[in-house]
Amino acid sequence: MSRVGDLTERLQQIHQRTEETPLFNPVFQLAHDMSRELEDGTLSLDDMEAAIAELEVAALEERARRTHRMVAPIGEDANARALADSLDAPDFATFRARWESPQLHAVFTAHPTFLLTPAEHAAVAGAAARNGTIDPGVTGSDRPEVTLAYEHAQAMRAIAHAQDARDAIVAQVLTHAARKWPDDWRTLAPLPFRFASWVGYDMDGRTDIGWATSIAFRLAEKAERLARYIAALEAIDPRHQLLDVLRPAQDETAASAADFAGDLADPARLSQAANRLTAHGLHRLTSLAPFIAHLEREAGMTGDTQRAVRLLTLAAAMRADGLGMGWIHFRVNAKQLHNAIRRRIDPQGTLDLASKGAVVHLRDAIAAIRPHRTNFGAVAIEASTAIRQFLAMAQILHHIDADAPIRMLIAECEEPATVLAALYFAKLFGIADKVDISPLFETETALEHGGRFLDELLAEEVYRDYARQRGRVAIQTGFSDAGRFVGQIPASLAIERLQGRLSDAMAANGLTDVAALIFNTHGESMGRGAHPATLADRLDWPLSPWAKRRFARAGIALEPEVSFQGGDGYLWFATPDLARATLTRIACLRPSETDPDAPTDPFYRRTDISLDFYRAVKDHQRGHLESRTYARAITAFGLGLLNSTGSRVSRRQGDLSADRDMSLRQIRAIPHNAILQQLGYPVNVIAGVGEAAEGKYEELGALLAQSARGRELVRLVRAANALASVKTVAAYGELFNSAYWASRPYRGTETHLTAACEALSEYLVKDDRVGVFRRLASRLRVDAMKLHRLLAHVPDDQPTENREEKRRMIGVLQALRLTLLQAMFIRAVSVPAFSRANDVSRDDVLEMVFTLRIDDALAQLRRAYPVAFPRLDRFDLAEPADWPDGSDEGYGAIHRDFIDPIERAHALSLRISTAIANVFGAHG
Repeated sequence: MSRVGDLTERLQQIHQRTEETPLFNPVFQLAHDMSRELEDGTLSLDDMEAAIAELEVAALEERARRTHRMVAPIGEDANARALADSLDAPDFATFRARWESPQLHAVFTAHPTFLLTPAEHAAVAGAAARNGTIDPGVTGSDRPEVTLAYEHAQAMRAIAHAQDARDAIVAQVLTHAARKWPDDWRTLAPLPFRFASWVGYDMDGRTDIGWATSIAFRLAEKAERLARYIAALEAIDPRHQLLDVLRPAQDETAASAADFAGDLADPARLSQAANRLTAHGLHRLTSLAPFIAHLEREAGMTGDTQRAVRLLTLAAAMRADGLGMGWIHFRVNAKQLHNAIRRRIDPQGTLDLASKGAVVHLRDAIAAIRPHRTNFGAVAIEASTAIRQFLAMAQILHHIDADAPIRMLIAECEEPATVLAALYFAKLFGIADKVDISPLFETETALEHGGRFLDELLAEEVYRDYARQRGRVAIQTGFSDAGRFVGQIPASLAIERLQGRLSDAMAANGLTDVAALIFNTHGESMGRGAHPATLADRLDWPLSPWAKRRFARAGIALEPEVSFQGGDGYLWFATPDLARATLTRIACLRPSETDPDAPTDPFYRRTDISLDFYRAVKDHQRGHLESRTYARAITAFGLGLLNSTGSRVSRRQGDLSADRDMSLRQIRAIPHNAILQQLGYPVNVIAGVGEAAEGKYEELGALLAQSARGRELVRLVRAANALASVKTVAAYGELFNSAYWASRPYRGTETHLTAACEALSEYLVKDDRVGVFRRLASRLRVDAMKLHRLLAHVPDDQPTENREEKRRMIGVLQALRLTLLQAMFIRAVSVPAFSRANDVSRDDVLEMVFTLRIDDALAQLRRAYPVAFPRLDRFDLAEPADWPDGSDEGYGAIHRDFIDPIERAHALSLRISTAIANVFGAHG
């Protein structure tokens, strides 16, 4: 039996003791057993690394199986057959209506979810595509620094695979139409999917993206897309006349991309780059409309059906993507817009932007606008982040792609005046006809008052005129902060109510003639809002059938949009086969469509129960968020349980607080959710559901069982609960239990650790974390008992595969990490007190280790105990010296026995973090 097999068997054995002693903690006991073996030499870090590597492979294989299950069948022939089964239509008009509008807009975003190394990501994708196994050699592979450029490259790779998959679907749709309607099919312009990205354009919460970065990325995307168009056209006809225009345009674009990727601090260099881009030369290409028209005319004239299909497929790609790899989303924060608009209409700062007066003031200001010309110099010298984004958009639309509209997302947007401020700048710079302004509803306040917000905004004539000009009303709803601050279940229910209110507001204000574009940034895991059960659930979760029916019954066209975030989301598009399977499943599920005549789901009819359920779960979640116990437990290890997985910082900028006083609002949503998984309990998914059922288990259980939406909610909760462990939460608190450390060498056991354990016990007497974790575990346990009673009344229609195997895998991983943490604690406290650097505080170093700020702690220890010293023989001096005599150069042993083992244990701990996240299904 392997070491992992032994550990798993041991965990099962000691777990039985919970029947005799309910407070017994099998995870901590296993960790204690391993810690004793590690400290007496029976077990080594090499042995632990081998066990971790074995579990890493198993976790990667688990992730690959889940990915395969979500999108199977995989393979070109299988997906062609699956799509063929969904192509039937009674007539060409119906077929055209179905395929000429997107079933889904997919946005490739890059929040910090690049958990896997490139080797691991490729291995999971390959195993998922063939439903195979993982090569053990990928574990422990190098983790690159996740820079913005790295994220952008990964996004473009995923989009390229998605484009190829869409082309295959479009070609099959055209071929089917050619057989079924030979007289009409050449007029078909399929557009099943649109793709977009905000990588390099998202300024919310970060200051490290310069305006030139966005321009350089957009030019690089244009150059890459032109190269792909050229390759597609060459495959049809290597001497095609359009190549004579596309090739030099691609060369010129690549040169401009290089210009803007360089250092533009020198005005002369910026002027040179700008003048090359804006010059009206023969190779300047800002619109594909003539190319699309040419390809469609040629397809209509040729008698070769296959050639016509290929020409129309290329035209469809151009129509979908424009002069880029997809559309782009800029994003700013509402505060940035407020600061910008005050400069224009309220320089004295006396206007309350939340007031009716502000709306009136903005309405008048918009009506009086005289559009301003801009250039790249204006962009370079602009100090306001928000205005600079509008200036950059203007340059993109004027000089890079004049056809593809740009989305302007506004985070933390809670007042209609904020949207009007954005509209003011869009009109000021002459781009309102090409910019979709989209408020983001994510905070609890925004969700609660979003209906009023939409009513007031859509009542403004200036906004209605703008919406009609654009042909859509665009909003964004997110599960990131919403799922953190109100919980995933209440967030989903609040978001769908907001979507329903949008339908009502559009109908009430005569906007049924424009589309509703709803962007749901729901993340990629049960911790961020994406549903883990099936792809159908994943699509329904952020935009439910109930919400879609509201728009259908109002006669409003719906454009659903979702995000595929970072390494997590890109996994669906990591290979051509996976991309084809993913888009085929979506095309077959038709997420933009619904049956308006479907009977009302009882969950929405029995609001006397469902609204109480929503409020009770939300109140419970708010109780955790406001609890100092919860905040202290979540921040007990800072962010030290997590790998760095993105270019955006995990703590909000400006955070200077100590770890002990860290606020949950200082940690971004993704790491917050990831920490919950690492501690063993997805609180923001599970907590409160049990308490909400108290006193009405049968009644609520019956409603959830009868309701399609209710069963979907329960499937999410069951998926999280299947992997959750209150005992694990409690185990982390025992690391800070002074009594535990005092007892380890009790009665003569582990006498070699007496000094270390005594020091730890004495130091931790004043530490609050053991009590914090115990109180949190008690609260979670009470709620979990009630949840189990509720779930007994709801059939399990999607049981978690290999549930017990996954739980045992996580249990062993957690025990291994607890062992490593104990090893780090023991070695940190055992480092000799003497130090050459008198300013190094031993207690500070210990606290850094206890909060897993290991890099900081190691830096201090290495400064205190250097292994390399300045040597006297470096100097050419005539006078002899007897000092230094070399007697104090013995720090190599301290590195070997203490510093190096701490570093290695921490690295192994982070590998465990990755494995646990893989079993849960995602980071975040």
